[in-house]
Amino acid sequence: MSEQSKKAQDFAALHVPGDPLVLYNIWDAGSAAAVVKAGAVAVATGSWSVAGAQGYGDGEQLPLSQLVQIVERIVQTVEVPVSVDFEGGYAVAGAALTGNVAQIVAAGAVGLNFEDQIVGGTGLYGIEEQSERLRAVRAASADLFINARTDLFLKQQDTSRHAELMEEAIQRARAFAAAGASGLFVPGLVDLELIAQICKASPLPVNVMMRTEAMTRKSVARAGVARCSYGPQPFVQAMQTLAQTYLALS
Repeated sequence: MSEQSKKAQDFAALHVPGDPLVLYNIWDAGSAAAVVKAGAVAVATGSWSVAGAQGYGDGEQLPLSQLVQIVERIVQTVEVPVSVDFEGGYAVAGAALTGNVAQIVAAGAVGLNFEDQIVGGTGLYGIEEQSERLRAVRAASADLFINARTDLFLKQQDTSRHAELMEEAIQRARAFAAAGASGLFVPGLVDLELIAQICKASPLPVNVMMRTEAMTRKSVARAGVARCSYGPQPFVQAMQTLAQTYLALS
């Protein structure tokens, strides 16, 4: 077994429902080294943060070749498993998508986030189309931890209507699992009762994005979450600290 395959297995084993893996999202080799020095057992990038640190907007505006170089530097800097927020994979489907994922795997990543939002368009891919896209991602690597992200809840800003989306979210979870996904990511879902429902129904370990004060590691653990992440928050806070420190000099 290769070292990368071993890391992929170790990373998958960290996804324990009720005892969630904490991923405080990083954006480059330096930020990865900082959180590992603080005790992180794995690291994951946030696409918004990686793009922002290079002067780009989110939504695959950062060139793929540049992203691959950043991933390589992160992997070469830390010993822990590395997962990459790969947005929509920089391709719609088929061999192009498989080839792009293969570049991320060749750079040393053992996991990635793969979303069902149509990057550069509107709405989400249908369940069957996204399942086919997931099969193209899986074709790049048998070991890769594919965190299948559904943006159903992010697209509905009115959180009081999130309960209406649960049935489709569970349908997507089941279809994505059958297509080869390893985990289910539901950013935007913040109601702990609904999170508990989806954890119970999903055949895949569930990842949430920590967006409210009520979402602590302890509270989402009780709901059955296996992974909690922070999206762009660490980068935003770091940039705010930088600016405030500069202002304090005057």
